[in-house]
Amino acid sequence: MRRRQQPPLPKRHGLDPARLRLPEDGEWTTIRDHLVERLPRVDPARIDELLRTGGIVDLDGPIAPDAPYVPGGAVWFHRDLPDEAEVPFEIGIVHRDERLLVIDKPHFLSTIPRGQHILQTALVRLRRDLDLPDLVPAHRLDRVTAGLVMFIVDPAARGAYQTMFHRRVVHKEYEAVAPFDPALELPRTVVSRIVKERQILKAYEEPGEPNAETRIELLDQRDGLGRYRLLPATGRTHQLRLHMNGLGIPILGDDFYPELTDKPVDDYTRPLQLLACALEFTDPLTGDPRRFETARTLQAWDDLAGWNGTAETG
Repeated sequence: MRRRQQPPLPKRHGLDPARLRLPEDGEWTTIRDHLVERLPRVDPARIDELLRTGGIVDLDGPIAPDAPYVPGGAVWFHRDLPDEAEVPFEIGIVHRDERLLVIDKPHFLSTIPRGQHILQTALVRLRRDLDLPDLVPAHRLDRVTAGLVMFIVDPAARGAYQTMFHRRVVHKEYEAVAPFDPALELPRTVVSRIVKERQILKAYEEPGEPNAETRIELLDQRDGLGRYRLLPATGRTHQLRLHMNGLGIPILGDDFYPELTDKPVDDYTRPLQLLACALEFTDPLTGDPRRFETARTLQAWDDLAGWNGTAETG
């Protein structure tokens, strides 16, 4: 297997530098000319500043502002970070050893850098706060979903643990709070075909060969609400939210299903009442059984007025 080329720039804020490979064909005179065309969202003056201050490098070091174009070469630089609202919630540590780190992620914190969420992500925070620069996630959890996420500490163990999730041999349990429908027969297994298109926020179900399966069980019900256990056999985008919505019982706090709501990114009220509460598997390296459980609960079940923001204050 071809080894990944080591970046000539150190991590910054726990993030690797961006790498751009220079195409074999092209008529650019300088690397600067290519970068201006390649990065249209970056102000050319910013590219000039990075070149002037040594912020763009190749394997031999900083690139001069007038450095000639090198077909097939590569350059590295750190992207400018977006302004981010701080996510004011702590990450719980469930388990840590020399290979694995299992966390209890809060609502509203992304698992990995993406789009407008870079520093305010679980991966970047953990790399920085725990001094684990090589940490990588074994799987992902939606930003609005709370609960268990497993990370890999030892780079040599990445393949073994990530493969478990790709092969779907990890048992996952979720809990959700949603409306209670006495006419809905549970437990049941929901099977459907889910499609998620790039650049489109919502996924959707369509006729065709099924690719998503969820077992849904009712754990308890009171005051028109149900507490549900969700057991996904597959991991399609928004699968649990779509399957609950398809049964007519959308999860409380869902800003996508049934209707897309334009919620500000720094609005931390009414979190989605979906919790990844257990991970269970046979360790691929030791053969030992492993089970991890969340310490979090879903607020709407125990304190609906507090979750709704209607609780009286003294």
